[in-house]
Amino acid sequence: MTPGSDDPLDAGHSAGLVVDARGTILRCTPAAEGLLRRTAAELHGRQIRDLLAVPETWPEVLEQRDGAIWEGRAVLAADSGGEVEFRVLPLVGGEGAAGAREFLVLGAPRALVAQWRQGHAFMRELFLQDRIGLAVLDNELRLVRTNTHLLPYSGVPAELYGARLGDFLRESDARVIDTRLREVLTTGVPLVGLDVEVHTQVEAGAGRTMTLSAFRLQGAQGVVMGVTALFVDVTDQRLSRRRLDLLHRATTVLSTNLSAEEITRDLADVLVPALADVAVVDVAEAVFTYEEPAPEHHDDHTLRRAAVAGPSPGGFTPGVMVEVDTGGMLSGRVWSHRSEEGVGPADALGLVHGMSAWLRARGSLLGRIRVGRGADRPPFSGDDLALLEQIASRTALVVDNARRYARERNAAVGLQRSLLPSSTTDTSTVRTASVYLPTDTATGVSGDWFDVIPLSSARVALVVGDVVGHGLQATATMARLRTAVRTLADLDLEPDELLTHLDDLVSQFAIDADGAAQAMRPPGTEIAFGSFGATCLYLTYDPVTRQCLVASAGHPPPVLVAPGGSAAYIDLSPGPPLGVGGLPFEPAEIEVTDGSVLALYTDGLIERGHADLDEGMAALRQTLSAALVPGRPLEEIGPEVVRGLVPGPLSDDVTLLLASVRGVPAGDSASWAFAADPSVVSEARARVLHQLSLWGLDELAFTTELVASELVTNAIRYAGGPIVLRLIRAASLICEVSDGSGTQPRMRRAHATEEGGRGLFLIAQLTDRWGSRYTRSGKTIWTEQALPPQP
Repeated sequence: MTPGSDDPLDAGHSAGLVVDARGTILRCTPAAEGLLRRTAAELHGRQIRDLLAVPETWPEVLEQRDGAIWEGRAVLAADSGGEVEFRVLPLVGGEGAAGAREFLVLGAPRALVAQWRQGHAFMRELFLQDRIGLAVLDNELRLVRTNTHLLPYSGVPAELYGARLGDFLRESDARVIDTRLREVLTTGVPLVGLDVEVHTQVEAGAGRTMTLSAFRLQGAQGVVMGVTALFVDVTDQRLSRRRLDLLHRATTVLSTNLSAEEITRDLADVLVPALADVAVVDVAEAVFTYEEPAPEHHDDHTLRRAAVAGPSPGGFTPGVMVEVDTGGMLSGRVWSHRSEEGVGPADALGLVHGMSAWLRARGSLLGRIRVGRGADRPPFSGDDLALLEQIASRTALVVDNARRYARERNAAVGLQRSLLPSSTTDTSTVRTASVYLPTDTATGVSGDWFDVIPLSSARVALVVGDVVGHGLQATATMARLRTAVRTLADLDLEPDELLTHLDDLVSQFAIDADGAAQAMRPPGTEIAFGSFGATCLYLTYDPVTRQCLVASAGHPPPVLVAPGGSAAYIDLSPGPPLGVGGLPFEPAEIEVTDGSVLALYTDGLIERGHADLDEGMAALRQTLSAALVPGRPLEEIGPEVVRGLVPGPLSDDVTLLLASVRGVPAGDSASWAFAADPSVVSEARARVLHQLSLWGLDELAFTTELVASELVTNAIRYAGGPIVLRLIRAASLICEVSDGSGTQPRMRRAHATEEGGRGLFLIAQLTDRWGSRYTRSGKTIWTEQALPPQP
């Protein structure tokens, strides 16, 4: 048999013997010589039975005969070809000398015949199956043979023999397929799994996605005979994959932020053009006002058009309000209409095909999604609607979370802002400007705080603090500390004493918090104490003496920038952070000149981008020195300093408080010292009247004379000498009397029969404010009166 032949029992290729009726070999083919390993001369006149491995089985071979043409199986001797299959054909007119008929016996090895039969069965079944389109094309790419499932769509003719793909496919599709098949013919490299779009000329709009594979066909001598192409319809699989990809992309953009505007805009961009030509997302107005949306069972809803993607033939504009009547129908819808059929549904977006789904979450209606396609795309299917409803369900949850988050964030930011002073203040003795940048930009809250607190006698306190952590917990702790500082500041305590009281409070905060945590702990676990952590710097400025007193609880020292621009840190020994306890706080005192600027800050400003804290402090000092140009507003300097030191995303909260100080001129204050003798009261009244006359404050003479007389008298009576009387003209008229006693006065209600006890009550009625404060040598009682309007 010739290698590469088709049917092994074909007369043109198989081993052939011509025998007579007795089984005598008369003639043979060359292939028979090769199979039987004998020459024609050796085979001539020999009996076929002699070629069998067991000649006695010859009758069994003959028993396989069934009709004039029959096939059988025999086992030849090992040197004669082994097990073979044969076919017997009678020869017409083949009469021998004795009148016996002649027969043609074709034989081939059994294994080869079985292989051929399997291949033939495979080809037959391959062309009979209806799952894969199969086409055999010649060298000119004309169809030679196809199965019934080649392209079972409208427009494919029943008889395809000799046709080209371009005869029934869209020209562009046929050109792409022909190009790839011609490459296979030319190179012999198989083509595997190429996705191609197939549109028939009859239904060009209803295309299908096919996976094309192809291999070249070659004859026995390597002659190219054509190409076989396999077409698999993967339209549904590709659509399913695209839907999953679209769902994944939509889920991804929905998880990127918590802004309803950005969520809906990104979602609309994902839907177009992957799912539709136009997408419109309407969101309930309550989402943007942070209120509770209307329940979904209500018919009337007010929606805001939040996002539009794609061309908008209906003139859809984001931001407009839309009144929607659901009519109790909250299920998704799919529609299609043609222009000749009239106007489509009211929400059809002016397109041929469309569908919509509602945004529903937690029993509320949060909006809707509408999408539309033009006539050049297929209508939406039930699978498309199921996909849109799944996207709508996820969108509704995210939008509702965004609404609830925004409401809580606004409440938190409102709380934080209400706990901080105005970003700028301007008094007769100090002008301040601040920069406040929380790390948690999403919530806008942090544990940093600052404060500007008016004190008695035109003094002012500057405070800056930092609570460990971020978010609402840090804000709550900050609020407690700021309230405590303001309460303690009202007692006019010196900085070191105030921080000592504040340290005790923080220690109690930590004990209370840890006690609550221990009560809620799982059995068998322990929680360490000391979960609170905070630092604080407290500074007081006296505009009369130009003295600053400052103490720190673990906080970096402030920067003092002189009017000439030279900047230096105040020499300060910071104590331990608040809550540590057991160590004293050491105050520092420094005199400042008018026009100097004090810079108080948190560590987030000096730690950003600096491996060493000293480098950060040096950078702050240099930046302040360069930025504080005379005449430049503090409101411009603060943001510039922060931008220069913290250029990128924040790793910690940043607070900067700049305070430009100005003292009370020497001519606007006067003080006198008196002995503890009742006779000096009249002299004190005279000094007060004379000084008020010099200041042009005669309108306040009577009241101030009475107040000074009462305070000096009380000091002489209850405290003893020496006594210091001081008048200060600042934003108000301040009258002070200082003595060496540590006993604080208190106002009480005097009975009708008592001759005294009404002095402080009278002072409280005549002045705007009054109070007392401890000093290093005793105490000071002060009063304030509003200055008369200037002409």
